[in-house]
Amino acid sequence: MEPDERYMQSALDLARRGLGKTSPNPMVGAVLVKDGEIVGKGFHEKAGAPHAEINAISDAGDKARGSALYVNLEPCSHHGRTPPCTDAIISSGIGKVVVAMTDPNPLVSGEGIRKLRAAGIEVITGVLEKDASRLNEAFIKYITTKTPFLILKSAMTLDGKIATKSGRSRWISGERSRNFVHKLRSISDGIIVGIDTVIHDDPMLNVRLDGQHNNPIRIIVDSRGRMPLESRIARSAGEIKTILATTELAGRTKLAALESEGVEIAMLPAKQGHVDLHALMLLLGNKEISTLLAEGGGTLNYSFLSENLIDKIYFFVAPKLIGGKEAQTPVEGDGVMEIDEAWIVEDMEIEMFDNDLLITGYPVRGERNVYRDS
Repeated sequence: MEPDERYMQSALDLARRGLGKTSPNPMVGAVLVKDGEIVGKGFHEKAGAPHAEINAISDAGDKARGSALYVNLEPCSHHGRTPPCTDAIISSGIGKVVVAMTDPNPLVSGEGIRKLRAAGIEVITGVLEKDASRLNEAFIKYITTKTPFLILKSAMTLDGKIATKSGRSRWISGERSRNFVHKLRSISDGIIVGIDTVIHDDPMLNVRLDGQHNNPIRIIVDSRGRMPLESRIARSAGEIKTILATTELAGRTKLAALESEGVEIAMLPAKQGHVDLHALMLLLGNKEISTLLAEGGGTLNYSFLSENLIDKIYFFVAPKLIGGKEAQTPVEGDGVMEIDEAWIVEDMEIEMFDNDLLITGYPVRGERNVYRDS
């Protein structure tokens, strides 16, 4: 590995320490190098806190002058929640800046690099760019579309079932797999399911891990207002923020009762008798939900897929066989008529969780995933 790549890898490693804490901002790490030695480190710890570059400069102190800055995302040049990083870089006397990728934010989009070069600072771009894009894939989707990066998670048996024909699904996957799912929840801004999941499973959709973790916002897609008032989600809505995405087809009295329990009602347009999912994604984006985890059943999963809204999948496969024509599958709906109409899962990664197999990838139909490949 070349020196520039090695130092950039250090910046990427630092950036990952902000996982689940920086949303809706990106994860950014920065290192300052002088005479072949790292003299300053920093990462963006949470939204509204100082950026990685500022923390690295502060860590380096006087050693920042004449050093080289390695950062996985182009330094900002605009006033947001914090002052521009470019101003601090210029005033600190840094002589060289190495950037993994330009900022997809239209407010920046190369302006930070131009400003640094205009100040006489050498700027190199594209070092470990693909790794940097993958790290901040959710931010790229969110900042360019103002909609969440939607992750579909499912656990199925070897014969492709997510429940028995009687609806029993506990537990298909093992304990390690379930713990991983709770980690996914803990780094997501929101978790979304359909009303059938609430009615049949009565889940809490919270994070159950040792230590202190934030619960994601719970979003329930319920076109006709069928959410049971006695459900655990409704009864805990005062403690965990809960949004009911519904339409004019829902009864006003029922919605008022849910509101009195603390459920936020999001009235959305209907599309063929169901919540317009594109309108829902825009609404959630406006609420600064940049990473959204779907844990619903086959009907909602297919609806998301058919609308080309799924960006990434996590599929657990357990070494079990259930059988049954009526047993539920991860993706139901109408399906496709021809094999060449199917979604292709690209860039797959496979990992073992005890006896369970986890397949991670990106479903593509037609155009490639522009947020991942940008």
